[in-house]
Amino acid sequence: MKYITEFRDKSIVRSLVNEIKKVSKKEIVLMEVCGGHTMAIHNFGIPSLLPENIKLVSGPGCPVCVSSRKFVDTAVIYSSYKDVIITTFGDLIRVPGSKTSLEKEKANGADVRIVYSPLTAIEIAKQNPDKKVIFLGIGFETTSPTSAVALINACKEKVNNFSILSSHKIMPPAMAALIDEGVKINGYICPGHVSVITGSSIYQPIAEKYNLGCVITGFEPVDILQGILMLVKQFEEGKAKVENQYKRVVKPEGNLIAQHSMNEVFELRDDWWRGLGVIPMSGFKIREKYCMHDAEITLAVDVPEPQEPKGCICGEILKGLKNPKQCKLFGTACTPSDPIGACMVSSEGACQAFYKYDRFK
Repeated sequence: MKYITEFRDKSIVRSLVNEIKKVSKKEIVLMEVCGGHTMAIHNFGIPSLLPENIKLVSGPGCPVCVSSRKFVDTAVIYSSYKDVIITTFGDLIRVPGSKTSLEKEKANGADVRIVYSPLTAIEIAKQNPDKKVIFLGIGFETTSPTSAVALINACKEKVNNFSILSSHKIMPPAMAALIDEGVKINGYICPGHVSVITGSSIYQPIAEKYNLGCVITGFEPVDILQGILMLVKQFEEGKAKVENQYKRVVKPEGNLIAQHSMNEVFELRDDWWRGLGVIPMSGFKIREKYCMHDAEITLAVDVPEPQEPKGCICGEILKGLKNPKQCKLFGTACTPSDPIGACMVSSEGACQAFYKYDRFK
């Protein structure tokens, strides 16, 4: 298949659903760990097509959602400095910190700019040599290479007033941490965009250690349903393995150029995830070689430990233990226009997905 209409063909969808119903006999819990999948699953109404014995739950697949309030609080402090320009992706600007958000600080006069690439932030730095330009590096293996390339370019071009505050993370340690915590998962719908960069081999330790099926899928209805069918077959046969449904995009070796850039700039460190706490070797720290572009070093600030908002169950939602409708704040005190928790802010957050597609069901 080559065209998007084919991946949304009703006859193919019906055929896959019928095959799933035919094969699936046991109770099974499948978790997607990609915010894009979360949105696609609810947008296309995938849960309503499946038999009752198949349960889909959302995991920590939204980078904005899993990042700490301390990261936002740090960025807010930076934004208060007259000689600092904050550059960031759009969804992060609205994430609440302990007392305020970057959006509110921008409204109060802080120089906070939305960019679509850290390379744009470098251009802003060139145009403002008397300012410190900080890019808020957030995301998994999908966006980490762009931050890495930006740092490499900043060094080559001697743009010394550009730096990155890194909250970049990698996915496999979080997937393993969920199982170690005892969260019931019988198979992972693995992230498509992450896997484009990493390749499929990163999930092999999970399949082998935990006897848990891992299937990389695309984002169209046929992709997702075929991925679910592959996981159901593995579970019914008791043969856990890594499979790649998204072969038209994901290669076994991944993107070697992107991997090289990440390895050049970043090294692993322990990092904090909402709902899971500190996970060993799950985050990206900027290497000492590039420390002059590391905002944590060039503009160190003392940030108090933040508290999560009262009543928000975002952490439990990110672990797949609860769904957004089980939160007392959902759709009332917490909405996309006035969010309390990070899961409602991001366009990849489970709460926003439920608000857009499922809140009236």
